[in-house]
Amino acid sequence: MKTHYFRDAAFIIAGILSVGLGLKGFLLSSQFIDGGVTGISMLLASQTPVPLAVGIVVINLPFIWLGYRQIGRDFAIKSTLGIAGLSACITFVPYPDVTPDLLLTALFGGFFIGAGIGLSMRGGAVLDGTEVAALVISRNVPTLKISDVILLLNVLIFGAAAFFLTIELALYSMVTYFAASKTIDFIVHGIEEYTAVIIVSDQYASIRERVTAAGWGVTILKGEQGYGKRGSLERPVDVLYVVVTRLEISHLRSIITDSDAGAFLIQYPVDDVMGGRVKSLPLH
Repeated sequence: MKTHYFRDAAFIIAGILSVGLGLKGFLLSSQFIDGGVTGISMLLASQTPVPLAVGIVVINLPFIWLGYRQIGRDFAIKSTLGIAGLSACITFVPYPDVTPDLLLTALFGGFFIGAGIGLSMRGGAVLDGTEVAALVISRNVPTLKISDVILLLNVLIFGAAAFFLTIELALYSMVTYFAASKTIDFIVHGIEEYTAVIIVSDQYASIRERVTAAGWGVTILKGEQGYGKRGSLERPVDVLYVVVTRLEISHLRSIITDSDAGAFLIQYPVDDVMGGRVKSLPLH
């Protein structure tokens, strides 16, 4: 069996245990809910005899099927095993009730749930089918982004929580959701989030030399400057495209401004990269 299968399994198991701690160790005793399918399952469990462990499996089944159709068999198999494992974890693992403090419950419950979902995503699975549903909806409704769909779904969930529970519990649940969301971003993308930088400068040759000497890769795009009274100078220019980690963006900007203080820069976040050179050489 290939090594990455063990790695993925380790991520998914760690994710299951973390989500289980967030749910049983924090949220359930205070009647808080999370967003997404997990939140729907928790709200259903609070208002009906359907156990949370059953609701998580049943409500996620349609999303696993969508994931199989849209993403692939491996994803569906991993997600099925992950969700089944989470259901078993909630049923059989005796987590302690960590704290009665409501704010700590919201923050750390969200943290452990977000960490667990993020770890499972690193392993190629989901423990909550919301992202799959958002992906499918956004593909069929081009005006909606995935983040927009997730936001709309959670507005409905927390609105229902305010109606069936209390406004106070709904507000604390929103804190839980925000904590989980930020933790997922950190686990999936890490501290080394990538930033793409486009550089337009007359000193592009000097900048390119210094950037490559620092260890980064540079892509040269052929362009034409477009400012002036007539909207174009009709002068070709080499545009530099560099991808660096977020922690190194300040170093890159210093190199650029030292070479040309009037350089035109555009920078924007990049979810992930593969290959190339995106980290500078160690400083001596």
